[in-house]
Amino acid sequence: MKKYTRILTVVLAAILLLALYACGGKTTNKTVKPGVLTMATNAEFPPYEFHEGDTITGIDAEIAAAIADKLGLKLEISDMDFDSIIAAIQSGKADVGLAGMTVTDERKQNVDFSTSYATGVQVIIVKEDSPIASVDDLFSGGYTVGVQQSTTGDLYTTWDLEDEGLATINRYNKGADAVQALVTDKVDCVVIDNEPAKAYVAANPGLVILDTEYIEEQYAIAYSKNNTELGKAVDTALQELIKDGTVQKILDKYIKV
Repeated sequence: MKKYTRILTVVLAAILLLALYACGGKTTNKTVKPGVLTMATNAEFPPYEFHEGDTITGIDAEIAAAIADKLGLKLEISDMDFDSIIAAIQSGKADVGLAGMTVTDERKQNVDFSTSYATGVQVIIVKEDSPIASVDDLFSGGYTVGVQQSTTGDLYTTWDLEDEGLATINRYNKGADAVQALVTDKVDCVVIDNEPAKAYVAANPGLVILDTEYIEEQYAIAYSKNNTELGKAVDTALQELIKDGTVQKILDKYIKV
């Protein structure tokens, strides 16, 4: 009888332990919503993410959908301001962030990153008659630069130019707003990723992209430091999709060389 009592005690202890985990003890390898991978993004960054009617599509949306499929999850995309994405991941409102997000030491303090899946290039958009002909010209001082707030275009120009007293940085919630400020002469140039820059220039006659790059960077998926098991699962799925050519097919679909 004592033997069975001991066995029953062990079983009950195991059940209690599982209950504690389910009620918020240890939440690694859990998603915000059961069966759903919640992706935080800013759908104002074509071709990585943009609105097509009521749907958010683009490179990041398709990569996230492929990862969710591999993990047996449904993808749900949450659109928000770019500078809210990391906070959403930290607070448990989103599982991952895909938004053409560059890996930086500053961001690594708040979130972890997956393997890089794309290379981004920050470029400079100017008007055709602009005196700015290269990156070096910005360092001569006195210009006003438009950027999308909290993007690497913002970070790098802040460090390189504003902190050194060489330029004024005007920050906008959307890249399109920064470009519109250039069109209306509120800024002298815009520093932004090359791919959305192409779309903005195509839509605004009289604007050009300078041949010289501002900086090259690596894009990756951000995830919570408190949910490393999910992060590892996402990264493993991403690496498999890179290896089998799926990621490259998605990139080639949206970025024409």
